[in-house]
Formats: sequence, structure tokens, C-alpha cells
Amino acid sequence: MFSYFGYGSNINLISLRAKGVEPVTSQKATLRGWKLRFNVQHWFRHEGGMGNIEPGTADDRVEGMVYLCEDEHLASMDAMESYGVAYDRIAVSLETETESVTAWAYIGLPEFIDDSCLPSRRYLNIIHKGAIAAGLSESYIKKLESQTLLPEIDYPEFQVPEGKFPTYTLKTLASHPHLTALSGSVFDMRGARKKLEVIAGLFGGKDMTLFHLKRHDSSTGRETLEDVIKGQISEPGKKYLNAYLNEYSKEFKYAGSYSFDVI
Repeated sequence: MFSYFGYGSNINLISLRAKGVEPVTSQKATLRGWKLRFNVQHWFRHEGGMGNIEPGTADDRVEGMVYLCEDEHLASMDAMESYGVAYDRIAVSLETETESVTAWAYIGLPEFIDDSCLPSRRYLNIIHKGAIAAGLSESYIKKLESQTLLPEIDYPEFQVPEGKFPTYTLKTLASHPHLTALSGSVFDMRGARKKLEVIAGLFGGKDMTLFHLKRHDSSTGRETLEDVIKGQISEPGKKYLNAYLNEYSKEFKYAGSYSFDVI
């Protein structure tokens, strides 16, 4: 077992479970002498800045959740948090309502720090909902509510490029680790900028529709591929996937269509 301190989106259990982690126990915790920042660049620039913690003054504190997790989930957490690329993992000393706890926490690495970054409304909503559900202090929640946000982008509806392209299935996509699918479209990740190289192992050969959908602040965590196929997802969720289709098309090369129901 290991203890993990969630201070960003992982305060929210829906977000944590979307990463494949089901904690054994959870409780509120405070990290004193540190401050919350949103200055770690997301893989995709339209998402703005992700949560980070930095040493502060004696009066600073970061509130969050400390989770007791199965050892098998550490590798999954490391992958999702870009350990060794965007984040380091360190041991921090926390205070809970009943005891002191040492836990792992992720902190941003210099190569991904950008102090001009701002969090998106989606991201902050996830933290805010998680903070309320966890019962974090009223003053800390008000501080989150006062956070300046990244301006939202109004994306046009994604248009598939003209031309003849192949159709991929679950099986054929899996045999191409340089390809990834989203909302029925397939993209070639080769040639992407260097800071996106880290996601090849996560996205390669896979359909990422549910991965992104379950990270929207409207997600219940119960969405299925059948919901996606039938179009039975929230309008904000559809808008979010469309934003990613536009961003994928900027970062990657369109390579074909993806058939959800043909294996």
C-alpha cells in the first residue's frame, strides 16, 4: 500500500477513478508551508495550466485528500501524471484531522513550468466540486473560486479532411502504436512536437474518446462507449470532444476513421 496526496483534479474521486485508481481509504489532509499553483503546462495547450505545489511561507497551505492505494496503482498514477517528464514524485508530510501522514505528491518539473499558465474552467470545476464534496475549508474553497481562469476557445465543428482514408477497428488500431483515435477519427502521432512524445505510450493504438470524456467536469464517471455510439452524452461533453478533435488535428495528422462497433 502507498499513501498519495491529491491536491488538483484528484481531489475529485470521479477524476481519480477515471485514471483507474480506486482508493482503499480517503481523508482530508493539509500540506503546510506550500502553495497551490497552476503552472504546469498541459499536454495540449488549450487546457492551460495544471495543478502544482511549490514551497511557500509558514502561512501557506495546500488542502486536499490523502488516499491509501494499492501498490499496483502507483505505475498507473505515474503514467497519468507524466512522472519523470512533467512531474516529479516526492514524499510530503501532511496533517489530517487525527494524525500526521507521509504521502507521495507530484510536483512540476522545470521543463514544464510556465508561470503565465492559467487553469481552464473545466479543470477548476473538477477541483472545486471535489473540494466541496471532501469538505475542505470554506476559506480554501473561496480561494479556488477567486482563481483567474484561462479564456475559453469557441471551436468550430470538426471537419474530416477530404480524400480517401482507411477505416480502423479496435483490432487494427491496436496494431499501430503510432495511431490514436478520438470520436470516430484516427490520427497519426508521428512528427508531433517533443512535449507530446510522452503521450504516445498512453494514447498509441487506442481509442481515447472515453479517456477525454470522463475528464470533463460534466462527467459522472459512468459513461460508456455505447453512450458515445448512440450520442447519449452531455452537450458539454460533446463540445469538449469537439475541442479535442480540433486540437488533435493541429498536433497530429488525420489518418482515417474509427469504427466503434466493428471488431
